[in-house]
This record gives sequence, C-alpha cells and structure tokens, in this order.
Amino acid sequence: MKLSKFIFITLILLSSFGCKKKEMPESNFEKDVLNSVFVEIVDSIYMDRRVILPPPTPRIDFKTNKEDTIGFHKELKEYWRNRDSIKKDTTRILLGVYDKVTKISSLETEMIQKEIDLSGYKYDTIKEAEEYTFNLTPFKNNKKFHFEKSSKYLHEKDWDLNDVSNSVIPVGAVFMSRIQFDKTKTKGILTAGASCGGGKCGRGFLVIIENKAGKWKVNKIIHTWVS
Repeated sequence: MKLSKFIFITLILLSSFGCKKKEMPESNFEKDVLNSVFVEIVDSIYMDRRVILPPPTPRIDFKTNKEDTIGFHKELKEYWRNRDSIKKDTTRILLGVYDKVTKISSLETEMIQKEIDLSGYKYDTIKEAEEYTFNLTPFKNNKKFHFEKSSKYLHEKDWDLNDVSNSVIPVGAVFMSRIQFDKTKTKGILTAGASCGGGKCGRGFLVIIENKAGKWKVNKIIHTWVS
C-alpha cells in the first residue's frame, strides 16, 4: 500500500515537471520581437518610387528670362492626378526586403550614439551566427504590403525608376538590423533603412521599440541619414 502511494506521488511530480513551460531561447525572443514590429516599422519608413519626384516647375525661357507657362498647368494637373490615383489605389504595395539581419554597423553606431546612450543595451545571444535570415512567410497575407526578397529582382541600383509597373519590380526596398535590448528586455533599439530604388534615394532611421502591456510597439523613429 505504501509502495503504491509512493509511486502515485512520484508520477504526479514527474507530470508537473513535464508540463512546465519551457523558456524561450534568446535567439527566438529577438526574432519574435522583430516580427511583431516589422510591419509597423515598414509602414512608417518605406519609400514609394512612384511618388518620389517633386511636382514640376515652370520652365524659364532664356531668351526673355521669363517663365514659360505654356503647358505647365496641364503638366502640374497631370502630376497631382497621378499622385492621387496612386494614393487611392488599393493594390498591395510590392516591396523588396533585404532579409539578412545583421548587427548595427559601426557607422550607424556613431550616428545613433548622438541620439541615445547605448551602454545599457546589448544583443541577445544567437549561437548559430552573428546574423540570421529574416522569414517573410508570416507576412504573406498582409493586406497593404506584398513582401518579396530583394534578391528575387535585379539589384536596386539597376531598377528603372521610370517603370511604374508593380508587377515587374518593387516600388522600394527596406532593411532592418538586429535588436539590442535593455537589461529588463522591455525596451529595444535597432536601425532600419528604406530605398526608392535605382540608387537614387535612400534614408536611414534609429527605431526605438518598447513592450507595453505585453505587446511590442514602436515608441519613436529618428531620422539619421539621407542619400
């Protein structure tokens, strides 16, 4: 009788240990956090090459040194009509994503140190590598963006900015760095960048994220460079 009771208690204890929730590996933690803020960051920084050009200006007739307004108003009206049609277009925006997620570069580190004290932040330990490949699968059904690996297309410096067909190449590209977290792992920092393609324009950002009520959100985005 005593032996049966001992076996019963032992089985209960083993069962309780077996059901104990496993701790999330640090590498998965960092990846999950980036996944949770990825779309929010993209929506804040992406560049659309279809609307990147400024409105036209009147031409100067160098013979008279006066503005040649012939056709200008028609050209300006067409510019705004095209811009408005793009804004109203509900077609998903095709963006290229550089899916290699690496540490913040030394050049970017110099820039962001002017904005934030980095001493309290560090990377999680990703044992398999210093970088990892970002998985786009969780975002394949996003209603606004259609994400593709940038490697699927010609390098962005070779994109033809005059080609406005979404079906050919993305309207822009984005990339993000790995995340550094504070000691409590309730705040994080990373860098992100966007390009309109063709090597014509790009900009970079420091992104500060925070866990509020169990949900990671973008707290602040600081513009750090432009090209």
